[in-house]
Amino acid sequence: MIDMWDEDKIHDFRATLLNWYDEAGRADLPWRENHDPYRVWVSEIMLQQTQVQTVIPYFNRFMSMFPTLNDLASAPEQALLKAWEGLGYYSRVRNMQKAAIQVRDDYQGVWPDNMATLEKLTGIGPYTAAAIASIAFNEAVPAIDGNAFRVFARLFKIDADIAQPKTRKVFFELGLQLIDPARPGDFNQAIMDLGSSYMSAKNFDSEHSPVKQFNAAYADGTEEFYPVKTKAPKPKPITYFALAVKSPAGYLWEQRPADGLLANFWTMPLYALTDFVNDPDADWTMEEMIAATEQRLLTDYGVKATLAKLAGRPVTHVYTHQKWTVTVLTAEVTEQDLTRGTWRPKTALAADPQPKIQEKIWTKI
Repeated sequence: MIDMWDEDKIHDFRATLLNWYDEAGRADLPWRENHDPYRVWVSEIMLQQTQVQTVIPYFNRFMSMFPTLNDLASAPEQALLKAWEGLGYYSRVRNMQKAAIQVRDDYQGVWPDNMATLEKLTGIGPYTAAAIASIAFNEAVPAIDGNAFRVFARLFKIDADIAQPKTRKVFFELGLQLIDPARPGDFNQAIMDLGSSYMSAKNFDSEHSPVKQFNAAYADGTEEFYPVKTKAPKPKPITYFALAVKSPAGYLWEQRPADGLLANFWTMPLYALTDFVNDPDADWTMEEMIAATEQRLLTDYGVKATLAKLAGRPVTHVYTHQKWTVTVLTAEVTEQDLTRGTWRPKTALAADPQPKIQEKIWTKI
């Protein structure tokens, strides 16, 4: 049960928050130069799962490569993946292109101007739709992201578990009552800035927060307990072997399938341990696993090579539901009858879109 403020307190909160935003808001962020819906959209998608400082150079480069929605809609996928390289969660940029095509073809190039219609576009959920609608079109809808969950939960000491989908409605309804109807976009951005500064998840500084007098959790010293969120399951560990196989023509290199994790990216051959160890109780030695990988290399690629484990620690990378531990195996090949993949000089590899795990592998070689 939320102990809702009266109208006077809501008015005071809006004024306090927006006065602070006007004085201290991050106007230097490139996507805040104007309220163009395309720029707002690109920035919001990039900022999902990614820190602001990381996004800035990506945003600037992306906008220079694809300055308009039509440019994005008609771009080759490999160019998109290359522009996104390093940001991760690559389904985001694929969905962006699908949404751009929808706006171009189904809406005659004119952006929908309300949250409900924006949510019909591929890859645009309630938060992103509300952000675009409020910032670009001045619709008074709250953008409920991690920052808003945290800020509102602390202001009102809300005990609802934000890991539960039904909880979003609780916070959305609260936000509808709090949002400034005259400046909804600035209100939402102020909440974002507040949640990433004075009311951050860790190292918060509510003593100097501009809204500390409204913060119920600060008043009784319980901020660290809000928002309430049950822990997500740990990512599943998966062991991989990466094959850094080199010939006079370059490295063995291939494009991954068009579906599944890392779709259409270029990598060295990657084998999961489960590709050739089917018995969960098997106790294979490293030598036996390397020998099995050599056989797979010959069968799948037509390349005969003696593989050797690269010295040092394996490469690790965490995806949403998986944690990869990648042992790099190297080999020099003088004879081969390639049946899959291609040989590519290392100097030419930079032009191909590569996932983060491949970039990490290169640092080991």
